[in-house]
Amino acid sequence: MLAPSAPVGAVAGHRFLTRTATAWFLVALVGQVAFIIYTFGFYGPRTFSGEWHRWNDAQLITGFVDGDPLGNAVFASHVLLAGVITLGGIFQLIPWLRRRATWLHRLNGRIFVVTAYLMAIGGLAATWGRGSYLSVISAVAVSLNAAMILAFATMALRRAMQGRIAEHERWAMRLFMACNGVWFFRLALMAWILINQGPRGMNDTLSGPADIALQFGSFLMPFVVLELYQAAKRSPMALPKRAVSTVIIAAIVITGLGIFGTSAFMWLPRLML
Repeated sequence: MLAPSAPVGAVAGHRFLTRTATAWFLVALVGQVAFIIYTFGFYGPRTFSGEWHRWNDAQLITGFVDGDPLGNAVFASHVLLAGVITLGGIFQLIPWLRRRATWLHRLNGRIFVVTAYLMAIGGLAATWGRGSYLSVISAVAVSLNAAMILAFATMALRRAMQGRIAEHERWAMRLFMACNGVWFFRLALMAWILINQGPRGMNDTLSGPADIALQFGSFLMPFVVLELYQAAKRSPMALPKRAVSTVIIAAIVITGLGIFGTSAFMWLPRLML
């Protein structure tokens, strides 16, 4: 929040920063809804009908494995919880709910944090216990993302319990970004392929230079952009606000392109199977 005596340029820069951030959220919201529809639409019928072998229609690294009931159950809970946590994250970011339905915000927040813990632990179990990775570098990327989720969830919960709401909100936003690491990766992957008109720098084991950059960047870059945004909001100067607004505009373009590519070439065709 800027002081009433802030320079006119800083006020205009703050307004522009807020509008670009809101625009990114609205674009991302479309992709989040598309992911929820895909998750429940693809995995839901296959899971609840008992046709677990049809998970593999999605060309998974390790989906249904005959003779592994525990691993299959963990996988089912993991993919369905992905839809739950995405939906919960959307509700947590709606300002009206935070102001007018505090009890719902708190309840949903607790569900979100618990789900985040379960997702992170489940991801680690699938990666290292089930061997669900194509290369060691990709397994390391998934594990680092999971570690960030566990750390951010703990900090968000702790700050909320301490009544340090401003700090809680910052950690909750970091948690939201980290929890969407896989979603960001899908978008970054498709945006890269569309921009380059093919999988340049990629290979079948996700160990190519582009694969490595996209896997780590998919959860580290959103975190960096979030930190830049938070710092720019606090800055009394106009220049940082406009500079970060430019970064967010680039993020809007990449996010939108990734949402289009992922929806058109991955999620929608699989829903038609």
